[in-house]
Amino acid sequence: MERIGLIGAGRAGTALGAALAAAGHPLVGVTARSDASLDRAARLLPAVPVLTADEVTRCADVVLVAVPDDLIHDVAHTLALTSAQYVVHLSGAHGLAPLSGLAATPVALHPSMTFPGGLVSLDGVMFTATAPDAARSIVERLVKALGAQVQWIADDQRARYHAGLVHGANHLTTLVSQAVAVLREAGVADPVATLRPLLVATLDNTLRSGHHALTGPIARGDADTVAAHLAVLRDSTRRTYAELARATVELATDGRLDAETVRRLTEVLDGHRADRTGEAPR
Repeated sequence: MERIGLIGAGRAGTALGAALAAAGHPLVGVTARSDASLDRAARLLPAVPVLTADEVTRCADVVLVAVPDDLIHDVAHTLALTSAQYVVHLSGAHGLAPLSGLAATPVALHPSMTFPGGLVSLDGVMFTATAPDAARSIVERLVKALGAQVQWIADDQRARYHAGLVHGANHLTTLVSQAVAVLREAGVADPVATLRPLLVATLDNTLRSGHHALTGPIARGDADTVAAHLAVLRDSTRRTYAELARATVELATDGRLDAETVRRLTEVLDGHRADRTGEAPR
């Protein structure tokens, strides 16, 4: 089993470190400086010593650089790594560039999972990796030990890959938060209970069927309903609704909407844009 060293005690790093330790990979040490990091390490990695970066690096076969994206390059280049080691960062957006020039074999390894700050099951989670061929076997071995899956993408596609995750996951939080606020403003006593079954069913259907799962006023061509929604929504929620509605019209031009219905929906949405900017719709 590879000895794992953890540089940084953030949420993702400690969760992954704990999962690797539970899978039988010795965690030789972790670095932690802030009170929050020290507390997290004590809770999630109670048997792991808090060491200096040099001590962690010296003892490890695999060094996980689990620090914020903008710090990966600078932190990694302070480590006394050797050619016998692997250095791994956990960023989704970055490829191998932050690790370039290091003696150790570089790996970009990102789990498509959210880490709220506690122990997390990684069973079935997809890790997306970019690495030289020499690192493939160890990456696959580590991921398999977690009960997870691994896929490989090219270095120059990391930013596009991460944009897809952020757009689908982080913006989903924005969208749902806005929807909850609108329902609350409408006098709905329990917006979450109202939305939950609809959101769960919609997400499941969309993951199975893609845009063919689309329902609602745009899929039906109800331009008047869309106009009524825009009339009662406010500020950023109105803008979000309108831009997503415009994208939804594009999705629905797969044969479900005829040209006249698309024209009417577009006219409504262009009218919203004119109301907001004071300019005539194009």
